[in-house]
Amino acid sequence: MTLFAILLGTVLAGVGSVWIAAAISLGVLARYTQHMLSLAAGALMATAFMHLLPEAFESAAGAHDLFALLLVGLVFFFLLDKAELWHHGHEHHHPAPVQRGHAHHAHASAHAHGHGDAHDHGHREARSGGWSVLAGDSVHAFGDGILIASAFLADIRLGVVAALAVLAHEVPHHMGDLVVLRQTSGTRRAAIVKVSLAGTVTAVGGLFGYWIVNRLEDYLPYFLVLASSSFVYVALADLIPQLQKRLSARETAAQVAWLGVGIGLVTVVSVLAHAHH
Repeated sequence: MTLFAILLGTVLAGVGSVWIAAAISLGVLARYTQHMLSLAAGALMATAFMHLLPEAFESAAGAHDLFALLLVGLVFFFLLDKAELWHHGHEHHHPAPVQRGHAHHAHASAHAHGHGDAHDHGHREARSGGWSVLAGDSVHAFGDGILIASAFLADIRLGVVAALAVLAHEVPHHMGDLVVLRQTSGTRRAAIVKVSLAGTVTAVGGLFGYWIVNRLEDYLPYFLVLASSSFVYVALADLIPQLQKRLSARETAAQVAWLGVGIGLVTVVSVLAHAHH
């Protein structure tokens, strides 16, 4: 049952996020990009602070060790981002950050509204960009799969919440990937198929996570803390900076509202899952 839930959760998060991203970046929902970012940031922070961390701290593991790992995790993801930024800048001679695809959403909206910026960006990295994006995506998806699996193994409800949080934060990420691959693949369909295939690696990560976490059950709290550090880092370093623009009072209120919706959704899903548990 747990294995089935892990597979279902990882496929939905990995591939579902690509299809939602395609609907947004390829036009239908383009104007909702900012709202998605706010929603994702809220969902990720709520999942980390309201679910994964409390679950980890309820175990026998020492609070000191868990907090130390949370700190190490945040620094690790920061260095990972640095490595990717350096790699992209180096490879494409292009100073614009491509941090795990999240920063790309600007290109996604530019593309959706027909501005030229995304196009010359795409051509400049057309040869190698597509493959490096897919490779990065696959590694990222594998990691997400392990995180989702460890959450499901702790508690089915946690798994549902973690899968939804991954889904929410992968959407803006995949929007950028689709823009790059749209340039390299030539057709929308090819771009969507390629990114969807990378998304299916989430399920492979889920299987691996199921296998390894079952073998290392005593370490489950540590896996949950690492998952939390990943979520918190993505929310604070990737998503929220994109929301830190000077906006009118109305736009700011909308941002805060969507952030609240992200937090609320995670809470509602958790309560509903609890009721059925």
